[in-house]
Amino acid sequence: MTLFQDKIIWITGASSGIGRSLSLQFFKLGAKLVLSGRNQDALHSVAKEANVNKDRFLILDFDLSTDFDANEKAQKVIEYFGRIDYLFNNGGISQRSISIETSIEVDRRIFEINFFAADKLTKAVLPHMLKNGFGHISATSSVVGKFGIPMRSAYAASKHALHGYYDSLRAEMYGKGIYISVIIAGRILTNISQNAVTKDGSKYNKLDEGQANGMTADEAAQRIIKGIAKRKPEIMFGGKELLMVYIRRYLPKLFYYMAPRVKPT
Repeated sequence: MTLFQDKIIWITGASSGIGRSLSLQFFKLGAKLVLSGRNQDALHSVAKEANVNKDRFLILDFDLSTDFDANEKAQKVIEYFGRIDYLFNNGGISQRSISIETSIEVDRRIFEINFFAADKLTKAVLPHMLKNGFGHISATSSVVGKFGIPMRSAYAASKHALHGYYDSLRAEMYGKGIYISVIIAGRILTNISQNAVTKDGSKYNKLDEGQANGMTADEAAQRIIKGIAKRKPEIMFGGKELLMVYIRRYLPKLFYYMAPRVKPT
């Protein structure tokens, strides 16, 4: 796709999983990337694997859970590349705990990473995109951004929040050259379950069976890139778990019967 040749693409969560696969595939398509995440060494390994010249990437490491200065980060990108064409709010964290046992601090951390970090970065890049007359912002949600299941209360809530926020933003940006996509991922074979937080904030450190049998990150990245190229408002992919989205929409009584019986691992 020549569409992404020399485009400036900023990806959070770029060091692993879908973010890493997206980065490598966009490099192959001729894009210039801003690679963001917590682990600077892991981000450098992505650029090394892509085998690209130094002028085609910028490593911008920071922690989405902290009170980072999004405007300062955006300004660094502008100073380095001159503009920002695409922003992928891909970094996130999942949950493996029931609501009544989960501390408010853990709920807040999940929202800080999954929602407020995306909100801050979006607000930071929008003025630059509007000035240039083009921009495409995406956020990685989940099928549980469409419905809730056990052991995902704060996670599902944070993903629901992304849908509401970006639906509103899409309407506000209509006709201004700004495109918005929400990425609705089913079960993908990544380390998201190992890094998920439990009721006290500690790591879950287990690979869920559903995750182990999920779509590969490379295939997920391919689906995302095709959807972004078509400027789709929602890009949904996964396996049989997607059926719950349609059951929730068209057969709500059946959904309410099934939801408590869903195997959340």
